[in-house]
Amino acid sequence: MGHGHKIEIKQENFTVPGKAKQFAMIFMILGLILTGIGIFTLDGNDSSSHADVKDSHTTVTTKVPVVEVSNHATEMEGSENHAPDMDNEHGDHSDAASHGEHHNVENEQFGPRMEYHAQEKPASTKILANLLTAGYYFFMVSLCALFWYAIQYAANAGWSVAIKRVPEAIYTFFPIAFVVLVVAAFLGKDDIYHWAHYEHLGLKPGETGYDKVLDGKSGFLNTGMLFILPTILVAIWYFLGNKMRKLSLAEDTAKSGDVTFFRKTTRLSAAFLVLFGFTISIVVWLFIMSVDAHWYSTIFGVYNFATSWVSSISVILIFVLFLKSRGHLNLVTKEHQHDLGKFMFAFTVFWAYIWLFQYLLIWYAHIPEEMMYYQLRFEQYKTYFLANFVINFVLPFAFLLMRTAKRTNALIISIGALLFVGHYFDVWFMVMPGVFGPGMHIGLLDIGIFIFFTGLFVYWVLNQLTKRGLVAVNHPYLEESVYHDTGV
Repeated sequence: MGHGHKIEIKQENFTVPGKAKQFAMIFMILGLILTGIGIFTLDGNDSSSHADVKDSHTTVTTKVPVVEVSNHATEMEGSENHAPDMDNEHGDHSDAASHGEHHNVENEQFGPRMEYHAQEKPASTKILANLLTAGYYFFMVSLCALFWYAIQYAANAGWSVAIKRVPEAIYTFFPIAFVVLVVAAFLGKDDIYHWAHYEHLGLKPGETGYDKVLDGKSGFLNTGMLFILPTILVAIWYFLGNKMRKLSLAEDTAKSGDVTFFRKTTRLSAAFLVLFGFTISIVVWLFIMSVDAHWYSTIFGVYNFATSWVSSISVILIFVLFLKSRGHLNLVTKEHQHDLGKFMFAFTVFWAYIWLFQYLLIWYAHIPEEMMYYQLRFEQYKTYFLANFVINFVLPFAFLLMRTAKRTNALIISIGALLFVGHYFDVWFMVMPGVFGPGMHIGLLDIGIFIFFTGLFVYWVLNQLTKRGLVAVNHPYLEESVYHDTGV
């Protein structure tokens, strides 16, 4: 499409406005306050919890139901229903069975079922499980911003050059989020991950509490693998991302027409994408899917990528429009905004596709080892289960169908914020039922930790945006981006 005017290209430098800093700081402070209240009122903000407080100096322990699944439904036939050991307040039981009691029963309509029995866990487990959720979510959102950045180079995309500094700033947060994730997993591994508790027991075949499924997975599912392999992968991803960021900075000071840095970045992007595509599922399996240690899904990694990817695109759009509102990113037009909105729409549909068909495949196969994941979440958390679908698909889909919604700032920001919050809840829903079983609810602690990390994330990204110019002035495709037109 022709353009009858010349656009002047010049560098823009960003300084964080005082109100933006205050907004981020208020979020962090509010998050800390709500987290503090949530910690001291664990019994009050979770109707499923019953706290035993011995005195003002002792640890509060929360009795919550947990579930484990048998190796096969037939192995549980005729088993006795034993009461769990409630004497040890830290959950260090003498055998694996007492770590999470379960029992299969028959139901004419549904076949083999699971019964859930209460088991005592420290109150700190809920804090650590929330920290793990927050660390994982912000890690994945930030990492997907690097994926976004790399895919633009690998695809030789020109339209996105005008906004490339935004994902470039966002992806710098993933090492920080990863540290939070690892610390939470390390401190809470025995109570968050049943297999970690089982690993320490060292049971052999024939011994009481021996678990054939967990023993069979122990070559991959062990504490050494949990902390070493993801750390190696993140170090490689960080190295590649940092290298691309340095090349981007060097390109700004290069001679006009020099494509050396662009070509180097394209090669690094291709290497990152191949590595990311083959290894991201490993991180998902170890930190999230292993919460339900007996269960697995072959598309769980794809599902987690989908939930993080659409969140990352939403965050990129929100920061772009914020910068536009402050008089920056003058080269960005409604056409760029429209395309970001289309990506949000497309991957909202993709998320719903994976969400639905992971469920349908398990429902149709009707295998007890697979059913337990959805039995727990659908039967014990039905409102949350349905709300997850409505928030992350029905509402965004309905609004993003409209062309005007993608071009109306207030509306598209609201949808982006909804997706950002909704997919955090999606991750919460992956973790909490698997750790605690039925009966958990979102309380002040959960909300407070999310708000705090949102404030920290915003503060970090805004400061990263100040470290270099907002315009990639020497990028070979900048002019193409300037004159980008969606054509609709």
